[in-house]
Amino acid sequence: MDSRSHTPVAAALRLCLHALLLGLLALAAVPAVSDGASSATAVVALACVMAAVYAAGALAPAVQPQNRAAALWLSLLGALWFALLVLSPDALWLAFPLYFLQLHLLPMRWGLPAVVVTAAAAITGFVLHGGQITPGAFIGPLLGAAVAIATVLGYDALFRESERRRKLIEELVSTRAELAVAERTAGTLAERERLAREIHDTLAQGLSSIQLLLRAAERTLPPDAPATAHVRRAREAAQENLAEARRFVRALSPPDLENGSLAGALERLCARTTGPDLAVQFAVSGTPVELPTPYEVALLRTAQSALANTVQHAAARRAEITLSFMDTSVSLDVVDDGRGFSPGAPTVSRDAETSGFGLPAMRARAGSLCGTLSIESAPGQGTALALTLPLPLPGHEERSAA
Repeated sequence: MDSRSHTPVAAALRLCLHALLLGLLALAAVPAVSDGASSATAVVALACVMAAVYAAGALAPAVQPQNRAAALWLSLLGALWFALLVLSPDALWLAFPLYFLQLHLLPMRWGLPAVVVTAAAAITGFVLHGGQITPGAFIGPLLGAAVAIATVLGYDALFRESERRRKLIEELVSTRAELAVAERTAGTLAERERLAREIHDTLAQGLSSIQLLLRAAERTLPPDAPATAHVRRAREAAQENLAEARRFVRALSPPDLENGSLAGALERLCARTTGPDLAVQFAVSGTPVELPTPYEVALLRTAQSALANTVQHAAARRAEITLSFMDTSVSLDVVDDGRGFSPGAPTVSRDAETSGFGLPAMRARAGSLCGTLSIESAPGQGTALALTLPLPLPGHEERSAA
């Protein structure tokens, strides 16, 4: 008669209620026939009709708790029971399954009065059929009504608690699924950004350097030299691949850090960085400490990007990289004596594909590690870039590395 009947326990209770009511109907009809009472035919007929009405209501999908069809069905059952109670004193036992039906199908404000009326009718029928008036005649139906009320209220409370737990579990499962999707999306976005920075600082910067060198070589060759056409095609291929590389995103941990320390990687970076009349120096300040991998990646990639900008745009003669270890932070300073620029002005490049990704990538790296990136520069006065990262507290290194 409702969704609770689909559970195994509820289905078993429902079957027991069916069996109880049909058995009590038989209990009312069989004695009337065996005793040869004049009303035996009427009792059997009423019992069969009541059984048929009960079966029809129990099987009808329209009969649901607290709806009009249930109220009409109970009214018809009650009328048949009253008529049967007038004919047979044994019909008073049918009051007990009726208690459960009334409390289950009617709102509580109507179910309790219906139970009281049913109990009063059972007591009255017992008295009118000449039953001996004893305290038990009154206590029995009333006690049965109290047990039915307590049982139904307890079952409803358990059902509400079970429904509440079921909804909480469904919400938890739904929340876990949403959280997994959100984490997967966030991880995808973070990986896309990381790879974009890595490609910019490695492949894109390398291809940009190749393009500049080929451009310089092309200028030094006579226009009619056999190698000029090849150099031009190589430069154009490098330019096309540079444009393509800047469309990609994602990259892996820098290989320079796999076989040495951060200081060694920075020293090798300075040694292989070349440019027209450019000298690059490296220095370490303070006592080096072991840093989590994300810190080393951020510092190395920032140095690579800053030196690439120095080579390509600054026309500097001297550049210095200083890695400083302090009590609570580590900093990277990149200083050059190049032409400088206005940090607040938009970046302008000859090629729209190569413009403006380096500094935002550095700021993104700093922000992801709760660090700061400061840039001091002015036209004609060189550039000073400083990346400062707070050192992780003891016990937090593993979390930072993750």
